[in-house]
Amino acid sequence: MNDQRIPLTLLTGFLGAGKTTLLNEVLTDASFGRVAVIVNEFGEAGLDHDLMEQSSEEVILMQSGCLCCSIRGDLSNTISSLVGRKNRKEIEFDRLLIETTGLADPGPITQTLLVDAILARTTVLDGIVTVADAANGPKTLDAQFEAVSQVAMADLIIVSKTDLITAAEAESFQSRLRTINPSAKLIQSHKGKGTSKHLWNLNALKPKSTKPDVVKWTLGEAPKLDPLENISGFAPAQKLSLPTSSHDNRIGSASIVLDSPIKDTTFDLWLDTLIAMRGKDILRVKGVVFIEGVEKPFVFHGVQDIFDPPVLLEDWPKTDSQSRIVIIGRDLSDSQLQSTLDMLRAPPDDKAPNFKFINP
Repeated sequence: MNDQRIPLTLLTGFLGAGKTTLLNEVLTDASFGRVAVIVNEFGEAGLDHDLMEQSSEEVILMQSGCLCCSIRGDLSNTISSLVGRKNRKEIEFDRLLIETTGLADPGPITQTLLVDAILARTTVLDGIVTVADAANGPKTLDAQFEAVSQVAMADLIIVSKTDLITAAEAESFQSRLRTINPSAKLIQSHKGKGTSKHLWNLNALKPKSTKPDVVKWTLGEAPKLDPLENISGFAPAQKLSLPTSSHDNRIGSASIVLDSPIKDTTFDLWLDTLIAMRGKDILRVKGVVFIEGVEKPFVFHGVQDIFDPPVLLEDWPKTDSQSRIVIIGRDLSDSQLQSTLDMLRAPPDDKAPNFKFINP
């Protein structure tokens, strides 16, 4: 069955990084369908009034056909109201975009989308986009752990204001972002121009996702794994010798590639143990997994202890049965992350492997 839920994009980023500029770009471009943008306050959004077609107390209609809506009450009620008006044919839009405040942690919002009964039935997370200011970004990462969390959870990182610094400084900052989140796509933007086409269809949690889509969403566009490392089946996240802060070091990531299908009991034990012991520190878990006895793979995604329903992929090459999983965690050492993934390689006697966390 086709998924009729409305795709929802979460836009977050550093204070002053350029989210408002990006929003104006989105609201003038309807080439990917009409977008309903949800902001905290119209006054803060700084919308280009020349592009407005009509305005009411709650909704502004742009000339492109896109909408801008100010939050009234809590976010759940605002989204539910918009979806209700769409269903009643009062307004039209094809996708939703939520702009968070500058220091908002994306985790609680993504969890709300999954646990709220109405939102879970009517919306689906299409991706998390973080705007990072290259000029002030290093200081922001040093001072605000929330900014580091925004980078760590992103599917797409848009680097702004690179024109205000040297090429070497821009590359150093981008390398730091890649160290925090190796799996995110990273692009540069000058005043939001040309970025709207990159914002959509980031999440591979769809039945018709292709292998390149899923692998890129899971493991990113980092250099290929060392083939000698892959003998053990474990691929540690790339570590670069870069200036970082204690905030950066609180974020860790690890990935694993398994050539053979996994027993369902082994996968369930791994996931249950991981969530039970350190669920609050798991920012994201995502991947594609082959289960013994099932011909096609599942793609799955979770934030802390809340998971999307796994999706069976319809289009996958029969010659590829590799499972690929990545964990992004907070306050977890590399050895702790590796120990969680080691559980997925069940020992020959099929007994559960020893699994425990030791404080780093």
